[in-house]
Amino acid sequence: MGDRSAIEWTESTWNPTTGCDRISPGCDNCYALTLARRLKAMGSPKYQNDGDPRTSGPGFAVTVHPAALDIPRRWTAPRLIFVNSMSDLFHAKVPLSFVRDVFATMAETPQHTYQVLTKRSKRLRDLSGKLDWPANVWMGVSVESDEYLSRIGHLREVPAAVRFVSAEPLLAPLSEVDLRGIHWLIAGGESGPGARPMDYAWVSQLRDHCTQAGVPFFFKQWGGRTPKDGGRDLDGRVWDEFPVAAAH
Repeated sequence: MGDRSAIEWTESTWNPTTGCDRISPGCDNCYALTLARRLKAMGSPKYQNDGDPRTSGPGFAVTVHPAALDIPRRWTAPRLIFVNSMSDLFHAKVPLSFVRDVFATMAETPQHTYQVLTKRSKRLRDLSGKLDWPANVWMGVSVESDEYLSRIGHLREVPAAVRFVSAEPLLAPLSEVDLRGIHWLIAGGESGPGARPMDYAWVSQLRDHCTQAGVPFFFKQWGGRTPKDGGRDLDGRVWDEFPVAAAH
């Protein structure tokens, strides 16, 4: 699996851990679980510890990969790097010692900008005081509906240089979203077989909230059977704003 990414809001992916499990409706059609199954069948060494969700539960075994910690050190040119596209760094099965190792790599490679995204916002908050937060780490939480807005509250307590929200897949309006202390918001619809539809009003409302709050807004996709099916236009334009702290 190459390190360059087709995800519109990043450039590369880096997976020092693999494996995860479903914890909320946004995980129901997780692309990472499907891809991990495929990579295991192809013989990819990194995914051989993973189980099959059809027989071993709703996820794949969480595995840490110490050998992967040095990968960003070999990338000399600056990159925007999505950390753990195939896992969640703040999963309960990732030891604090390894989270610290990941943060050490990020601190020692200041030429890069790292985007870390989690649904385990409570553990993020609880561990944040035990971590050193370099200026090149952006920390985000995934929020798919109002039911999970508490994740943003947890994120606000984290001393990251950039705090962001990923409203993807957006499954319902975020009518009560509070953007205080938030520096960026990404929104997008679900893609893949069985993708759940996203309403125009949900997206336009979020865009308007961001505009009023002065928060950069990035619209990733409408979604559909493939990520490109619905395109990216919202009201006649592509919204691809980044935080002011962006290095790219």
